[in-house]
Amino acid sequence: MKLTVYSFARSLVNTVLKPIYRIEVIGRENMPADSGVLLCANHIDNLDPPVVGITAPRPVHFMAKEELFSIPVLGKIVPHLNAFPVKRGMSDREALRKGLGILKDGKVLGLFPEGTRSKTGEMGKGLAGAGFFALRSDAHVVPCAIIGPYKAFKKLKVVYGKPIDMVSIKEKKVKCRTDN
Repeated sequence: MKLTVYSFARSLVNTVLKPIYRIEVIGRENMPADSGVLLCANHIDNLDPPVVGITAPRPVHFMAKEELFSIPVLGKIVPHLNAFPVKRGMSDREALRKGLGILKDGKVLGLFPEGTRSKTGEMGKGLAGAGFFALRSDAHVVPCAIIGPYKAFKKLKVVYGKPIDMVSIKEKKVKCRTDN
């Protein structure tokens, strides 16, 4: 197996973060093993992407704010960590195409539906991106909850929920359109 920057970084981050935050993972088995997955997680800390990345059973491709790609050094590394830029506050067609391509290729697309970190730890209002990908792809939608404080030696839980059945939601949407 070829060692990639992603797998090396995942091993390194796993070695550092798991013991510090006593990470407990629940529901890894809920993630389908061989199809496109839209992984939707809450966003409470800058460490959420690496924590999801080390706890998910499959490599995760993240949409990341484009500002990260212009930070010296980090901007050169981030693309090798399966991240791609998204322009926030507007419809970024290139990012939407890239995300749909990832799902179509049977990979995992990680999103934080609120589009930004919660300052209070409470769930904020979701943006349209997650719905766009869920309705425009055949991907399974898997919810993910990051629970607990990012405090050294306090337990942090990452819970992967059962996939949401989007077929019935898509059928309901089509029915509503044809009823008009």
